[in-house]
Amino acid sequence: MLNKFNISQGKPKLIVYIVLTLVTLAVYWQVNQFDFINFDDNNYVTENAHVQSGLTLNGVRWALGTRYAETWTPLLWLSFMLDNQLYGLNAGGYHLTNLILHILSSLLLFWLFNRMTSEIWKSAFVAALFALHPFHVESVAWVTERKDVLSAFFWMLTLCLYVYYTEKPAIKRYLLILFGFVLALMSKPMVVTLPVVMILLDYWPLKRFESKKGNLILWQLKEKIPLFVLSAIFFTVLVTSPEPEWKHFPFFLRLFNGLVSFVTYLGKTFWPNNLAVFYPFTAHIPLWHVLGAALLILVISVAVIVMAKRLPYLFVGWMWFTMVIFPVSGIIFQIWLCAMADRYHYLPSIGLTIMMAWGIPLLFPNEEIRKKILFPMGILFIAILSFITWKQCGYWKNSNTLFSHALKVTKNNFLAHGNYASALYQEGKIDEALYHYNKAIQLKPDDEDDKIYNSRGAIYYMKNQYQLAMDDYNKALSLNAACYRAYNNRGIVYANLGRYQLAIEDFNKAILFKPDFSDAYSNRAFIYYKQGNKFLCCTNAKKACEYGKCEIWKATVGEGFCR
Repeated sequence: MLNKFNISQGKPKLIVYIVLTLVTLAVYWQVNQFDFINFDDNNYVTENAHVQSGLTLNGVRWALGTRYAETWTPLLWLSFMLDNQLYGLNAGGYHLTNLILHILSSLLLFWLFNRMTSEIWKSAFVAALFALHPFHVESVAWVTERKDVLSAFFWMLTLCLYVYYTEKPAIKRYLLILFGFVLALMSKPMVVTLPVVMILLDYWPLKRFESKKGNLILWQLKEKIPLFVLSAIFFTVLVTSPEPEWKHFPFFLRLFNGLVSFVTYLGKTFWPNNLAVFYPFTAHIPLWHVLGAALLILVISVAVIVMAKRLPYLFVGWMWFTMVIFPVSGIIFQIWLCAMADRYHYLPSIGLTIMMAWGIPLLFPNEEIRKKILFPMGILFIAILSFITWKQCGYWKNSNTLFSHALKVTKNNFLAHGNYASALYQEGKIDEALYHYNKAIQLKPDDEDDKIYNSRGAIYYMKNQYQLAMDDYNKALSLNAACYRAYNNRGIVYANLGRYQLAIEDFNKAILFKPDFSDAYSNRAFIYYKQGNKFLCCTNAKKACEYGKCEIWKATVGEGFCR
């Protein structure tokens, strides 16, 4: 093949690195023009005071000690702080950081398999599918999912260090493995399965099992115990989150959903259609879906186990996919209210691409036919996927395009209705926003998310329907007594009704739960201004200005009230 394309033996690897980088950049470059979205980006970046302070000593302390968002991911927070230091709140910079990490992971993946197998083009195929599959757009194009691309980078780096160690075992090299694994875990605890992947690679392609036939178990225990201890520690942290979602779902329902979702991941790997930011969890799963999924998984698993000695790459690829996706399958514990997620396919997918890269050539035993058919077919396949990825990436431009697309490709998607409504509200399309808020609540009347009621209340307020607004704010506060925005908004309604004391009490509660909430200080200052209380008005107006909202301060200073 190399002679056919007139490529010398020393150049193919460099060509792969360059082409893989350039194509991935071309497909994803549009992200530098994308906005933040209204799904977690606010919690992680745009409204996170610690991140917005940049990379400071206090910020580092917070990152190392917090379990904000229910997991311990200090490297994630430090990376966001560094981005803020470089880009402020320019969303394009955060997106480009995600893209750079994704490209580096893809290049490391190519190095890893080429180093282990010396199969340049098969390794390139594995790396290209990882870099350019539409299923991976969510992990790259969503700022909040920095945890995916950051942990993947350290995952790949740790495996590369592991291969380096296996070539010449030494304590210094082993310590590098441990260090890389800790960094991966500090980025996203879901990488706890990495030691299992190392064992799989020991079987194939490293073939270390063949040289350790006498003491396989003892050898693996001695070598992998420190890694499994780290996994156990971080997994314990993961499953002991403050309010684990799995408590809300029976085990058998989680099992049924996990089986069906597993097969759905398989299907979308080969036919990546109707991809969405959120797939609602449903309690109504047809029994034949469950039985069909279980049968397919069983048949494939038995087949790869039977052929493990003859075709070890099929066994390793299937076990890689199965083991790595298991923690996010929802079977052990349900992750929020989603049935599955595109981002969960990110690292597990490598197992399937191994099966494809080494398994498909078996269908073409003739070497000449492989050269004439497989190479151009592989390029065509990757080109088609790249186009689909480019198109899928475009949906992540902003909240409006993302959630309007989700509503087109999914059914009964309460979250998509709610977030689309928020995007419409920001554009001033309040009637359309109200429709989608109503749909979200209709689809999930037991919604425990106070934000949707608070947001709908804001629309009723804009339409001068104060009682309906008040009802929604009260509902939001009944769901979350710490909903500072609902206190602030209800205070505004009280102020408009002339009930100033109740308004001040609500602004006080809003500030109690969020001491840097500039809107509440500003609103409280306005009430004191109306009451002629110069000291309290000016104190609150100045405080509001310190936290970013200076309108009242400038107005009162301008007219001499606060001079």
